[in-house]
Amino acid sequence: METISEILRSADAPPASFEEYLDRYADKVGDLVNEYIPRGTHPDMDRYLYDPLLSYSRNGGKRHRPLICFAACMAVGGNADLATSAAAAIEHFHTAALIHDDIADEAEVRRGEPCLHLTEGMGLAINMGDLALTLACGTVMQDPILDDATKIRVVSELITMTCRTVEGQALDIGWARDERYDITPEDYLVMATHKTAHYSGAVPLACGAIIGGGTEPEVEALRSYGLDTGLAFQIQDDLLNLIGAEESTKKDFRSDITEGKRTLVVVHALQNLGSADRERLIGILSSKERDPEVLAEAVALMEGAGSIEYARSYAERLTSAAKERLRETVAPSQPRDMLESMADWFVGRLK
Repeated sequence: METISEILRSADAPPASFEEYLDRYADKVGDLVNEYIPRGTHPDMDRYLYDPLLSYSRNGGKRHRPLICFAACMAVGGNADLATSAAAAIEHFHTAALIHDDIADEAEVRRGEPCLHLTEGMGLAINMGDLALTLACGTVMQDPILDDATKIRVVSELITMTCRTVEGQALDIGWARDERYDITPEDYLVMATHKTAHYSGAVPLACGAIIGGGTEPEVEALRSYGLDTGLAFQIQDDLLNLIGAEESTKKDFRSDITEGKRTLVVVHALQNLGSADRERLIGILSSKERDPEVLAEAVALMEGAGSIEYARSYAERLTSAAKERLRETVAPSQPRDMLESMADWFVGRLK
């Protein structure tokens, strides 16, 4: 298996944008990450655990979390190969989060394929998610090329990241269970920061910078950048589920409405709609509605409240301020430019 340094050196020229960075390296980085999924000591362990988890992980999307971990390591002058186990750990945590999240949401489709709990059964899917969670710390602790002090610091980051994500998930699930429609945009931002921004932005960047030998100001600047851009990423994901052109062709288009998710768009709309429209939107969100015409009606209500534009503008403001702060602390380099381009890609996916 190629190392990340060999993978990055294989190109004639560095990628011109973050989107090109993802497109060029996602598959190879996915293969690298999946090397950390072990094999069983009994054939049925593979059948009921390792093989379906590996298949699930191979359908892994853009791999932006490991790729930004590598970029942060290089942005502070470090050797990206040293960040491989941490990058893999965060990606496997992401796998665990998706498996468990789909069970909690009673979702049916993930990345164009039936959810794991539907193909393998609830019990086995939970077990696979649990295994992916163990890989989050195990890959780093068993890494033969990281020194012990760095391992301890990185694992501490991963433990805190796990706690923050679970806290955010508790808010998300609890609000849905209790049919809470009094959630404010400020409440949503706390939930999304905990549930998504730590593991999708802040911790991959902080771990990369720690492993790369970055100064404390560099580590914290990259962490802060990851929090802001990770939150913007989640807001844009919520918007794409409602109005994304590519997403409109997929089976899970507007599934956030079916699942009654309290997104920034939804909570803003509930605060700004008139009483009749607010009650209608609550009715749709509460009914697990799948009819495309009714889902479109819900989107129209949110648009009428100015909520889609509100969320889009909020994400753009987040990334604009985050880029300015990053430039103040991290020295110019091609990897830093790549991370700066990431913010533009996050908020440009709807344009």
